[in-house]
Amino acid sequence: MKPVKIAMMSLTHGHTRKYYQTLRENSKLDWVASCAEDQAAKDVYDLYDNGVPCYLSAEEMFEKHPDIEAVVLASANDRHLEQVLDCAKRGVHILSMKIPTFDPAEYDKMIEAVEKAGIVCQIELEMHYNPVVKRLQKLIADGEIGKILSVQATNITLSPVWAFPWQGVPEASYGKRVPLKEGDPRFRGGALCDHPHIFDLIRWLTGSDFDFVYSAVAPNLRPDIPMEDMLLVNGKMKDGTAFLFDPSWSRMEERLKVPAPGWEVFPKRMEVNVTVTGEKGSIVCDCFGPNVYHNGAPNDRYTVQYTYFDEWVGLIDEFVDCIRNHKQPKINLRWHRRTIDCMNACYSSIASGKPAQV
Repeated sequence: MKPVKIAMMSLTHGHTRKYYQTLRENSKLDWVASCAEDQAAKDVYDLYDNGVPCYLSAEEMFEKHPDIEAVVLASANDRHLEQVLDCAKRGVHILSMKIPTFDPAEYDKMIEAVEKAGIVCQIELEMHYNPVVKRLQKLIADGEIGKILSVQATNITLSPVWAFPWQGVPEASYGKRVPLKEGDPRFRGGALCDHPHIFDLIRWLTGSDFDFVYSAVAPNLRPDIPMEDMLLVNGKMKDGTAFLFDPSWSRMEERLKVPAPGWEVFPKRMEVNVTVTGEKGSIVCDCFGPNVYHNGAPNDRYTVQYTYFDEWVGLIDEFVDCIRNHKQPKINLRWHRRTIDCMNACYSSIASGKPAQV
C-alpha cells in the first residue's frame, strides 16, 4: 500500500513526541511537512532537528507541498472549524484531535463539509486500539460477564496547561467563555474537555447511547487555572447501564514550558482504569499499567515507561486503510457527535445542579 503523504497542521507547541514518533516510524506514512501556530512553537520544533520542514502558515505549507494527502490537526479547539473547512476545500483527509468543537452549529458545518468533500475525518481516540481495551471488548462480546450492569472508569492525568497554554484559555478550549455555574468564578473548558475517551468507550462496550448524566465539580487543586480540574460524572445509558466516571486532572505536575523528564510528579501522571460489572461477574482493567521508577528528591519526581505509543499503530492503520479504500473510520464526526453532546450535558448539569438529559 502506498504511504500516505501527511503533514502536521498548526502546532501550538513544538513538543509533540508521540506524534513525531508515529509519523516518523510508521511505514504507512510519509511525513512531509509541518506548520506551527507561532514562532515560539516553531523554535521548539526546530530543536528536534527531525528533517521535516516547518512553516508558519498552512497556506505556505500547502503551496510548497501540494502533494499533501492528509493532516493531523494539532491546533487549539477553537481553530478546528476553519481548518476542517479549509481541508475539505482542498480535499485533504483529517486526523482530528479529540474535541472537534463543542458548538453544535459548528459541528454540523464540519459534518456537512467533510461529507460533501468525500474526505476521511477520523477523531483521535486511541483507547480503542489499546490491547487491554481490545481484550475487554472481546470478553464482553463473548458473554464472559453476561449483560453489563455498570461501568466505572477513571481517565485521570496531570494538567497540560503549562506546556500547552491554549488548554488554559476557556475561549480556545471550550470555544467561548461560559461560567461553570452561578457564583463560581471558573469557566467551562478544563479537565472534562481533555478526557472524552471513557465517554466514547462506554458506547462501544454497551452498544447503547446516553440517557442522562449528573456531574459535579470539586474545588480546584490548581487555584490559578480558570476552569475546572476536578469533577465526577454519573448517569445511565438507554439500556439501563449505570456509570461513574472520573475525568479529572488529579495528578500534579511541575510547570515546565517544554514537557520533559521532571514533568511527572508522584503518583503516576496518567491512569485509565475501567471496571465493568455484569450479571455473571466483573472485569477490572488497568489500561496503561506503566512501570514507574520513583526518583524522590528534590521534587518527588519519577521516571515512567508507558506502552503509550502502541495505540497509535492501530489508529494509523485504520486511518490509512480508510483513505486508501474509501471507508469510514469507526470514530467519525457523526459517531463522535453524541459523545460531545454528553460532555455538554455534563456542563449543563454542573450549571443547574440537576441531572441533564443527553
